[in-house]
Amino acid sequence: MAIDDINVEEKIGHVGGLLKKEDGKRSVLIHFLQMIQSEEGYLPRDSLVKLSKKLRLPLNEIYSVASFYKQFDFKPRGRKTVKVCMGTACYVRGSENVLSGLKKEFGIQEGETTEDLLITLETVGCVGCCGLAPVATVNDALFGEIVSKKVGKLIKSLKE
Repeated sequence: MAIDDINVEEKIGHVGGLLKKEDGKRSVLIHFLQMIQSEEGYLPRDSLVKLSKKLRLPLNEIYSVASFYKQFDFKPRGRKTVKVCMGTACYVRGSENVLSGLKKEFGIQEGETTEDLLITLETVGCVGCCGLAPVATVNDALFGEIVSKKVGKLIKSLKE
């Protein structure tokens, strides 16, 4: 659904008549941001400008809301999101080596995406699989016990 197809009044009507129009617009903002990100893969500035006009909300307010939530991205992301766990168990068992190997191989830092939009590299505080430390996830797949030999295997699977 394109921004031009968004029917603000219809969405506001769903939140009920108890809200003022401005409150109603704010209440549907996150929904529209999710729609844009789902369609575009991130929140492009031109789409946010259109949304600002459509909702009659200041652009800085839209950015303020979108930047508050970690689920929203302002830059294109890779088709594969690699999250390296940096929790205590993973860190002690070598997750820093896993992260370094991925940075070196793909030429990106954490929080960055490769130019070909294949990989986005992130770190997380804990995946919850401490017994398999160190771990990383690739989209929804879990890679555990990534010792030095398995880093190469992980990299190979990312290039497929």
